[in-house]
Amino acid sequence: MGANAQPSFASVLYASSALPVLVAGLGWGNRTAIIAIITAAILGAVLVTPMFALAMAIFTLIPAGWLSHLANLARPASELGGPDHLMAWYPISDILLHLCGLVTAAVIILGMVIGYGPQLTDRMVDLMAESFNQQSPGLAPNAESLAQTKVLIVLMLPMIQGGIWVTLLFTAFYLAIRIVSRSGRALRPREDMPSALRMNRNAIFVFLAGIVLMFAGGVPAMIGATICGTFGAGFLMAGFASLHFRLRGKDWRVPALVLAYLSTMMLLPMIAIVIVGLSDTRRTIALTPARPTDNTDS
Repeated sequence: MGANAQPSFASVLYASSALPVLVAGLGWGNRTAIIAIITAAILGAVLVTPMFALAMAIFTLIPAGWLSHLANLARPASELGGPDHLMAWYPISDILLHLCGLVTAAVIILGMVIGYGPQLTDRMVDLMAESFNQQSPGLAPNAESLAQTKVLIVLMLPMIQGGIWVTLLFTAFYLAIRIVSRSGRALRPREDMPSALRMNRNAIFVFLAGIVLMFAGGVPAMIGATICGTFGAGFLMAGFASLHFRLRGKDWRVPALVLAYLSTMMLLPMIAIVIVGLSDTRRTIALTPARPTDNTDS
C-alpha cells in the first residue's frame, strides 16, 4: 500500500513486501507461506482493489512463496552419490533460474493485461517530446531521432523492468535468509553467496533465445527483451558474486569491488560483468548433516 501511494520508491517497497512471505516460508514452511500469501492478497483486495491484489500476487507474493518452497527442498545426499549422513539442498543456481522464469512470465502477463506495445509506448514518447519541446524548443528531437527512440523504448522498458524486479526479489530472498538464520528457525543452512550464487548452465540457452527473439520484431521481440532483462540480471548478479569470490584475500579487494559496482552504471562495464557470469555457470549443492527434523520436500 505504501508503494501504491509513493511512486518515488515504489519498486523497492513492492519488492520489500515479499520479505514477510519469504521469512514465513523459510522459517516455518510451505503451509505458513501459503497462509501469508492468501492473507496479503485478501487485505490488498479489501483495502485497495482486487486488481492491486492480483498484481501483487503475480509479481511478489507467489514468487516469494515459490522461492521459499524451493529453498526448503532437501534430499539425502546418497541419492546424488554423496555420503549417507548428509542432506543435499536445492541449489541456489536453480532457485535463481526459477526466479528469472517467474519474473519473465509476470512481466509478459502484465503486458497482456495493460495492452503493452508500440501504441502505448509511442504515446509516452510523444508526450515526453511535447513536454521537452515546451521547455527547450531549440533542443527538440527531430522526426528521425524520435522514431528511433520509439523503437528503442518499446524493447527497453520490459527489459529494464524485468531486470530490476529479479534483482530486488533476490535481494529480498537474501535478506530473508539472513533474518531467519539469525533467529535460529532456518530450515535451510545459510550459504556463502560469493561461492554459491551462479546461474544454471541451461540459462545460457534461454538468454541466447531471448537475444534472437529481439531481432524478430513485434511481440516476439518484446518477449525476447523481457527474457534478456530477467536472465541478464541473473547473470549480472552471478558475475558480481564471482568477482567477490575471486577477489577474496586481495589487499585491493574493496576498491576494486567499489569501482566495479560504480562502473556498471555504464553499459559496457555492465556487459563485462554479465560475461563473467556467463563464463562461470555451475550448480553448487549445499550439504549438511542429516537431522530427524530435516524437511525433505523433494
